[in-house]
Amino acid sequence: MLSRQSIVENLAAIAGKERVITDEQVLKENSVDRYRKVQAVFGIYALPIPAAVVKPLDAHQVSAVLQFANEHKINCVPKTGGSATEGGLETIVENSIVLDGSDMNQIIRIDPESMLATAQCGVNLEVLENACRQQGLTTGHSPQSKPLAMMGGLVATRSIGQFSTLYGGIEDMVVGLEAVFPNGEITRIKNVPRRACGPDIRHVIIGNEGALCYITEVTLKLYRFYPENNRFAAWALDDMKSGFDILRDVMTAGYRPSIARLYDAEDGVQHGFDQFAPDRCVLMFMAEGPEKIVRATAEGIEEIVARYTGWAPIESKIIENWFNHLNWGPEKLVEEKELIRKTLNTGFTTEVSGNWGNIHAIYENALDRIRNEFAHVDDLTMLGGHSSHSYQTGTNMYFVYDYNMTDCKPEEELEKYHIPLNAIIVEETLKAGGSMVHHHGIGKYRTPWTKQEHGSAYYIMKSLKDVFDPNGIMNKGTIFPIEE
Repeated sequence: MLSRQSIVENLAAIAGKERVITDEQVLKENSVDRYRKVQAVFGIYALPIPAAVVKPLDAHQVSAVLQFANEHKINCVPKTGGSATEGGLETIVENSIVLDGSDMNQIIRIDPESMLATAQCGVNLEVLENACRQQGLTTGHSPQSKPLAMMGGLVATRSIGQFSTLYGGIEDMVVGLEAVFPNGEITRIKNVPRRACGPDIRHVIIGNEGALCYITEVTLKLYRFYPENNRFAAWALDDMKSGFDILRDVMTAGYRPSIARLYDAEDGVQHGFDQFAPDRCVLMFMAEGPEKIVRATAEGIEEIVARYTGWAPIESKIIENWFNHLNWGPEKLVEEKELIRKTLNTGFTTEVSGNWGNIHAIYENALDRIRNEFAHVDDLTMLGGHSSHSYQTGTNMYFVYDYNMTDCKPEEELEKYHIPLNAIIVEETLKAGGSMVHHHGIGKYRTPWTKQEHGSAYYIMKSLKDVFDPNGIMNKGTIFPIEE
């Protein structure tokens, strides 16, 4: 094993001294992601601090760094925007290298003829989206992290956006990729609309969470942008079961709204829905696109809702105004930190997915078990959830929980609250036949269930790791459980 100093010196020789950061505070901040946001608020960094943060300028520098790390078996954690929430950016190994691609931030090309946008991994999604909109186009990708997230991390974590019901997840948008593997091999998957040339190798890279390779460039498909045709509709409902049933009817009828969301009453309170729908669930949709499609989609959804009873319409402008202020930017992160410090109250989410036949059971069983078994249930200040991404065969479920850290030191918060709450939801989801994670990624805190999630298909997953990263240098502890 090389010494910490030797690692830094070698990295400086590869990338240039100015691209190798060793400032102690920067290293501490790069040892964690938002999974440990409470500890970070109080300046607690309990994990091994990386040896350096390297900020490469191109794929060739990424290749050289990975070759060096691979030769000396040094753990490397790929990173771009840093908005991850599941511990995937944690440096759990001494003297790790954080490979930060945020300086690879060039939009390479926006091609209105072929409807493609190509960007380096460090391009901010909001920057790319704004550049596309100037040409009357959109990526269709709009996660709440849009002001913070960058292209490499979005693809690596199999991200999804708020308009996914129409445009799909990031895996539906990616056309081609460039990535670097641990042995330094730079690979490029070309940009074509479809091909039948063996397995779709894009999916070796999409969603790999930095555990197999480093994404350096992404090409996305583009769509025409029709903001003038956005049309919102919303209803208050008596229960989540009715909401799930309506969502199913809309999706299986063939309608594709860009937004299809269902909130329970508890989750709705934190969004202010109790002001116009007290003690009720809220179901909302938005249709967008060409005017005729929007009109048909909106009318079709209204007809489906009308078949049910116990609903009340909600003024569409209320929902539109709420949605337009939903994204998380740097200023909201500052506000969140101050609120945690002041109130000792915080919150997290665990998102899962299920088929139409089991999603309501997943919702009910997880919440019931938390209320009945969670040791610190009296500390919960909010426990609820919502669905925000629906498909022909099912939907996702966001479980949302806030808690007061009563008689709890910041460094104890994870073990006392977040980890056990997350575990209950994951276990109940798998028990009912759902997937333990819909779009945030496995990170390092759902790995105890990776094998159960994949079952006999874990053979494929493990084989990918063994072939592409035989020395285990890529983001150790992420996706793949640590065996020793």
